[in-house]
Amino acid sequence: MKVGFIGLGIMGGSMASNLQAAGHALCVHDIRRQVAAPHLAAGAEWKDTPRQVAEAVDVVFTSLPGPPEVEAVALGADGLIHGLRKGAAFFDLSTNSPAMIRRIHAAFQEKGVHVLDAPVSGGPIGAKTRRLAIWVGGDRGIYDAHKDVLGAMGDQHYYVGAIGAGAVAKLVHNCSSFTIGAVLAETFSMGIKAGVEPLALWKAVRQGASGRRRTFDRLMDKFLPGTYDPPSFALKLGHKDVSLATALGREIGVPMRLANLALAELTEALAHGWGDKDSSSYMLLQLERAGVETGVPLEKLREVIEQDTPS
Repeated sequence: MKVGFIGLGIMGGSMASNLQAAGHALCVHDIRRQVAAPHLAAGAEWKDTPRQVAEAVDVVFTSLPGPPEVEAVALGADGLIHGLRKGAAFFDLSTNSPAMIRRIHAAFQEKGVHVLDAPVSGGPIGAKTRRLAIWVGGDRGIYDAHKDVLGAMGDQHYYVGAIGAGAVAKLVHNCSSFTIGAVLAETFSMGIKAGVEPLALWKAVRQGASGRRRTFDRLMDKFLPGTYDPPSFALKLGHKDVSLATALGREIGVPMRLANLALAELTEALAHGWGDKDSSSYMLLQLERAGVETGVPLEKLREVIEQDTPS
């Protein structure tokens, strides 16, 4: 397949190289021509504008810093929209705004061109080694038709849903990651100031219930199925534990803003009379505020876990 690639930075450069290694002929563009040197040396063809890339290929990928850059490359005066032929496909690998990718999708749809959002996760090492998740939103048939080329860049490409769904998944992942990181910084600083050596503390907690699990797998126990009875660990006990932790923080002079927010959630859940429900029942408060429900069937959750288990 003749492939266009725009944006040859830390992530894009490695993904483009993996496409070449898989045998795809590449046309490339970046605002800095020098970063394309290894791709040109491996046989890629340079194009001066996104439009020129679009005119020469069947499918184009963009890996750009954010929404303004994607908008300019897609819809600008020399943008992709002026060069892609009817029936061609455009995958945006950037971390983009769902609203922006939907607007771009609508503009290209008028010309018969398929747009899909396909943000990636795995960092520079994952981009280099092809250990990347690629979360795709858009037409399922177009996704299916391009599985091979997606597989050349990432070992875990996954169809999430309609246009914008991939971008939403990426934002959920990254926002969760940074928020969890902030909490870990807060709780570990408390533990260290309380007198525990950092390495010993890390080695201890990573063997606990949360430490042994993949980050998002905890959602399958109660939150996703929406069942909080019978409890695995009662809310009132969780409230007691977080109360003790924040009290320790006050005692030794460690600010614990996020932990105190969590304690406020647990306290509000107790006020609802949920003390004997599962400790994760406080998460219901946020679902109520957002006006959404989960209710994922348990058998569907088990299928996902079984698919991840090596045979």
